[in-house]
Amino acid sequence: MTPTLVLAPGAGAGQNHPWMIAVAQGLESRGIHVVTFDFPYRTAGRSVPDKPAVLEKTWSEKWGEVAAEARGPMFAGGKSMGGRIASQVAALQDGFHPMPAGLVFFGYPLHPPGKPEQRRDKHLPSVNVPMMFFQGSRDPFASPDEMRGLTSSLGDRATLEIIEGGDHSLTVRTKQKDAVFARVLDQTAAWITKATGHRP
Repeated sequence: MTPTLVLAPGAGAGQNHPWMIAVAQGLESRGIHVVTFDFPYRTAGRSVPDKPAVLEKTWSEKWGEVAAEARGPMFAGGKSMGGRIASQVAALQDGFHPMPAGLVFFGYPLHPPGKPEQRRDKHLPSVNVPMMFFQGSRDPFASPDEMRGLTSSLGDRATLEIIEGGDHSLTVRTKQKDAVFARVLDQTAAWITKATGHRP
């Protein structure tokens, strides 16, 4: 059965951002059904994200809607904040029902730029499903060393792929930009397929 990835946008954009559309279409062409959505503040035309409880409730509700129609394994993920909120919901006892087969993070915002002491990872040890992290080496929200330390602490639940030269959107400054982006999508689809095959 076709896996489904419910994909949430980052804080500064909505589901209709070109990056979100490119990821959704790219994964669809690789055999992954993708569902995107917007948080309430974006739907209302505001730029400041909703409070965490609202973001988490929205994620959980959207997940339930998709789960009611899905016939294959489901994965949760997102760009930056969208992925982080997915992980927070997954860390709750009854956040997602059913639980995702795995989580995919495109640019995990480990801390605000320039503020490495304000980490956003205390909940991650409570996430008991496989996690795939894609992180650009130029991402100001987390350095490669910080991400290596984080994923190492999470054990075999976490997989990390550093995109050399990539920014917070995993974009590189070279002529290979499109090829690098395609490789990220290839790796995402392969990881989802592998995680699907290893479900109990």
